[in-house]
Amino acid sequence: MDKNQTLQMIGAISDANGVSGFEDLVVETVRKHAGGLGSFEEDSLRNLYIYRKENKGGRMIVQLDAHSDEVGFMVQAIRPDGTLQMIPLGGWVNSNIPAHRVWVRNADGEYIPGITASTPPHYMTEAQRNAPLDIRDITVDIGAVSREEAVEKFHIRIGEPIAPDVSFEYQEKHDLMIGKSFDCRLGCASIISTLQELDGMELDVDVIGGFASQEEVGVRGASLTCQKIKPDIAIVFEGCPADDTCVAAYEVQTAIKQGPMLRHIDARMITNPRFQRYALNLCKELGIPVQEAVRRAGATNGAAIHLSNQGVPTIVIGIPVRYAHTHYGISSYEDYQNGVRLACEILKRLNETVIRSF
Repeated sequence: MDKNQTLQMIGAISDANGVSGFEDLVVETVRKHAGGLGSFEEDSLRNLYIYRKENKGGRMIVQLDAHSDEVGFMVQAIRPDGTLQMIPLGGWVNSNIPAHRVWVRNADGEYIPGITASTPPHYMTEAQRNAPLDIRDITVDIGAVSREEAVEKFHIRIGEPIAPDVSFEYQEKHDLMIGKSFDCRLGCASIISTLQELDGMELDVDVIGGFASQEEVGVRGASLTCQKIKPDIAIVFEGCPADDTCVAAYEVQTAIKQGPMLRHIDARMITNPRFQRYALNLCKELGIPVQEAVRRAGATNGAAIHLSNQGVPTIVIGIPVRYAHTHYGISSYEDYQNGVRLACEILKRLNETVIRSF
């Protein structure tokens, strides 16, 4: 794996604006970086499929999954003062939203800059200062001074997406990636890296990558990708929330720089225990650092995939992301690299006998 090229790819996919339902730029970027690895298809939900060029047909099918959307917002209304009222797309903590740059798509398809804003403390009552922040009290300020100017000069209209404005960076000294939408653009990049590492290699299975839309609003895209792909087994890549800064030390199961995380359970899937143990044992055999997690909440596209096609053994390879579902995420490139390595080693060993044993 060429590190510089991989980081450039991760950065490009991370920086692409693509909140739930508006993944067009992400799909375009993925197509660019996955060119030559296979043939592409899309559906009306903007799910993107890549069929590995070495596929032969008539063999068991492995689905590699990641979701292309990110958490963001949608313009709900334009206020008389020119600021934009919005609703969230995906899960946010309201107190994390204000005082950040965002991109607002206008009627011309251009993304224009804005600032998420709330009432300054100078104009708040004591009761307002102590009350929880409501999403209705957070606006986007694009600099317009009236509704008319927002519409006529900025070309703002309701129903348009709002995405975080963050540029990817990599700190070589500390092996840290910082950027937006690592949930799940790290997963999208992982599919491409896995296919690149296996390019030209003979496998005993056919591999199809599914870049699913609208995961953050209820795994909607993956509900279609698994119907189209009809996998016999699946690997879900995910940028999963790291817990090493927010739980007691003995509870930490998803720390950065400790390897990818394999979850045994979350709110919507009990991971196939046989496939899970196979992956964990393989990590032990090959010396791949890995973490195990038992999640009380959260879910991935595995929720839809594992219930499809009369049941699909599915594991989640999670790349830990500090501060997921905020503007900024922090992840380790080494964790990313080891997640891809694990997926490749699994794919090299999969055949009908192994799959049926799960």
